[in-house]
Amino acid sequence: MSGHPDPVAVGTLLRHVLELLDGDVAKVYEEQGLAEYRPRFSPVVRALVAEGPLSVRDVATRLGVTHSAASQTAAQMARAGLVTHTPDPRDARRRLIDLTPKARALLPRIEAEWEATRAAMAELDAELSMPLAALLTEVTEAVGRRSFRERVVGAYRL
Repeated sequence: MSGHPDPVAVGTLLRHVLELLDGDVAKVYEEQGLAEYRPRFSPVVRALVAEGPLSVRDVATRLGVTHSAASQTAAQMARAGLVTHTPDPRDARRRLIDLTPKARALLPRIEAEWEATRAAMAELDAELSMPLAALLTEVTEAVGRRSFRERVVGAYRL
């Protein structure tokens, strides 16, 4: 066995690619003294930098993830001291997520890593038959038109 995931097991292959990419980015953060920072925090940080305090629901909407995923990421970020949760002054039932002073102090280092990651992704894309983000966008759009469940059920034979 070659040690590579079975190409027919697409879910395994996707997870493997994500682990390779995110794992290496996490190593860079660690090497840069940002061991508590995770690659999955970056989309949240970018949204908060661009828009200021947001509710978990707003973060989820902007990132295109579930409320549960956004909530879990925000909780991890709070444990790392990167975000606060405060009541929304306009609606006491909602809580707003915002960057802490610690996170704001780390922004220059985090943004430098983002730029390096963009450059590394451009280099990787140049070696591929099409940019990875373009392919993943195509997959997302195709599954949006007809869910993978529908495709599996349509192909299923007893």
